[in-house]
Amino acid sequence: MNLSRSLIALPLTVICIGLAGCSTAPEPDDDAGAGAGDGHGEIAGAAEVAEPPLALVTVDAEGNAGMLDLLNEEQSDLGAIGAPEALATDGRYAFVSTADGVEVIDSGRWTWDHVDHFHYYRAEARLVGTVEGEGPARISTGMLSTAGSTGLFFAGSGEAVLLDNAALAEGEISERFRIEVDADQGVVAPLGDGALIADGDTLVFHDADGEATETSAPCPDASDSITTRVALAVGCGDGAVLATATDDAVELEHVPFPDGTDVEAGAVTAFEARKGRPTVAGLAAERGFWLLSTRERTWSHVDTAHELERVVAVDDADDHVVALDAEGRIRVLDAESGEELAATEPLVGEVTENVSLTVDDQRAYLNDPSAGVVYEVDYAGEARVARTLEPSPVADFVAEVGR
Repeated sequence: MNLSRSLIALPLTVICIGLAGCSTAPEPDDDAGAGAGDGHGEIAGAAEVAEPPLALVTVDAEGNAGMLDLLNEEQSDLGAIGAPEALATDGRYAFVSTADGVEVIDSGRWTWDHVDHFHYYRAEARLVGTVEGEGPARISTGMLSTAGSTGLFFAGSGEAVLLDNAALAEGEISERFRIEVDADQGVVAPLGDGALIADGDTLVFHDADGEATETSAPCPDASDSITTRVALAVGCGDGAVLATATDDAVELEHVPFPDGTDVEAGAVTAFEARKGRPTVAGLAAERGFWLLSTRERTWSHVDTAHELERVVAVDDADDHVVALDAEGRIRVLDAESGEELAATEPLVGEVTENVSLTVDDQRAYLNDPSAGVVYEVDYAGEARVARTLEPSPVADFVAEVGR
């Protein structure tokens, strides 16, 4: 039996009627890190709602964009952008790489994580505009869509760009800085009012004006970054650098891979996790996956019996890890042992670069561009396919928003 998310959410919705500020998201914890911020995430014209306004933003191969509401399955047209090459999200915006740069789509749906409770908002969706740049863009996002910054590194021009999230929330693209970096690979990871930028084998903190400071840390082959409630994590060839910022200081801490790790084969090129959770996952080069606990400052390697293509740390009470294998199956794994807890039948015929896997606190979403569908999987149960969604336009690229 298939249950829509509206039915799943009904008891919580009933509880929250008239209490627009109450939280329906489970397991808030006492971390006082990147999720905290001033205010409650409200902006003019936005309506606070009682539950996460979850939706899928989809973009087809021609650049037609749309949105599918995950509660009632209503669909809306968002307009046309350039032909997409990649898509990243912070849970509100879709940052779509095209030949002209990065197109920004505002879904108008977001969650404000206030550490011990949450606020949920809806506003009008819109196409915000284009951040011009050359070549593939690496996008680094923070925890909050109405505060802080978003980092973009353009491999074609070696430019590092930091966007002001408060301006994005008002429908404007405002660059806090744009500087040239003498590299064809890089990371611009937002931190406080500035960003950590890879400069050769070193991460250097740049202030809000783009000026390099004396705060730095070794980080050979800097790759991906992810922001959790505890810290910003940047992947390095020999481990990771964890960063925190206060009004007075920026602190950087190197977390190396365990002794005996084959560093040449061990580098993690991408982190994935349920938004905000302290433990994040990355594929291991040899087999299995790595888990990085930003709270415990530790790495752990988990071997698996199957070749994996995507891996996401759910970091829930049962330590679920959700993975996509090379045969197109979603596999639910134990985070400590790698034991398989459940698996689907093959869902995706060919695992291409634009096949994405994302998880929230209840469901996992996997797009199959060749079939034009998105699978909603109940990973906490028996990896049941709860719904097969047919967005319009088709989900050649997809992002779950409202998180």
